[in-house]
Amino acid sequence: MTASPDPSEAKRRAARAAVEAVEDGMVLGLGTGSTATFALKALAERVARGLRVQGIPTSERTAALARRLGIPLTSFAAHRWIDLTIDGADEVERGTLSLIKGRGGALLREKIVACASRRLIVIVDASKLVDRLGQRSALPVEIVPFGAEVTMERLGDAGGAPVLRMSDGVPFLSDGGHHLVDCDFGEIPDPSELDKRLHAIVGVIETGLFIGKASSVIVGTPGGLKVWHP
Repeated sequence: MTASPDPSEAKRRAARAAVEAVEDGMVLGLGTGSTATFALKALAERVARGLRVQGIPTSERTAALARRLGIPLTSFAAHRWIDLTIDGADEVERGTLSLIKGRGGALLREKIVACASRRLIVIVDASKLVDRLGQRSALPVEIVPFGAEVTMERLGDAGGAPVLRMSDGVPFLSDGGHHLVDCDFGEIPDPSELDKRLHAIVGVIETGLFIGKASSVIVGTPGGLKVWHP
């Protein structure tokens, strides 16, 4: 019997390939989640060999891991632009390279970092590829806790079937102190239009739709790596 492909190994290969793009002196955006963790570990190996970089983490979890691995950190107080960000995604739409992100809980910070980045390399395994966003995963939406019930009702009116994300029996809080709502819209034919509609709802802070942000996507597959560009 043939062994099933290991998605972790595919992510690890994709992460190593992405980290090869890092150059000495860069300011880096450091992603959040299992795939981004592989990139951090690969980056730490290069830092240990003398690579000089500074990272802006997208979450406190990433910041803590970077410190343990010896990756120097900085902030937007010192740098207004990021040379390169390496991060994962929950879904990648074939062709457009539009993304759904935020399942890892760092949605708003990931969006801020992505928008401040000159380049965003996304690393995934083949299971994250879809023909249309929303095909496999719900869309995370970050909302203000005050009036969350009202905001969720409006998200439901928009067709999202919202579910408040919980952690240990209480609402999950992002690093910014906000709630995350996972909205199942089904397949999303026009992500840009949906993004605009959701941002028009009072109480919505940010959505997990990352449109036109990816500079390239590195896909780890059982047969090797594939690199896609918009």
